[in-house]
Amino acid sequence: MDGIWMHVGAVFMGFFAIMNPIANVPIFLGLTADDDEKTTRLIAFRALIIAFVIVSLFAVSGQFIFHLFGISLPAFRITGGLLVFLIGFHMLQGNQSAVHHDKDKPVEESLESKLSIAISPLALPILAGPGTITTAMNFTAGGGIAELISTIASFGVLCVITYVFFIFGGRLVSYLGSAALGAITRMMGLILAVIGTQMAVEGLQGAFKVLA
Repeated sequence: MDGIWMHVGAVFMGFFAIMNPIANVPIFLGLTADDDEKTTRLIAFRALIIAFVIVSLFAVSGQFIFHLFGISLPAFRITGGLLVFLIGFHMLQGNQSAVHHDKDKPVEESLESKLSIAISPLALPILAGPGTITTAMNFTAGGGIAELISTIASFGVLCVITYVFFIFGGRLVSYLGSAALGAITRMMGLILAVIGTQMAVEGLQGAFKVLA
């Protein structure tokens, strides 16, 4: 029993260090700066549900999925890094993306466009990125049912904690003016671009090691 609890503690701290919900709050605020509270909650909920499903899926059958589609972890890192970099670059320029409200579009279509950021970049690759997926696969590799269940449960608890951080962090928007929000958006864009570059660099390093 003590071994299981030690495993749970190690898994939770590993996931917390990789996903870092506190550091992701400013990124979430920057991506949802123009959205109302209801839409923000929907984005947070959808992103975390998708992230939980992705990590659980890879925890159960990650190696099989990679082999089935012929995907390598370095390729996954490079692709995810490029995606995050492009999103961060547009935020750094202060450009409105397709996920923000367009008055010429119907409300339903516009809302669905806003919610699309829950899938990318929030759920994948920010929340359920290569590091998080690798952590889940490592903690369940060679383990039994108890290790698998504790790994998935630990990530589920972290998702709930992250949701609370996102929702209460979003209330800061009401206390900030447009100038401050613009500055936050550009700053988070720079951070996202750097994160994307780092992911791509790690992917390239992994690819060269495989080829060497």
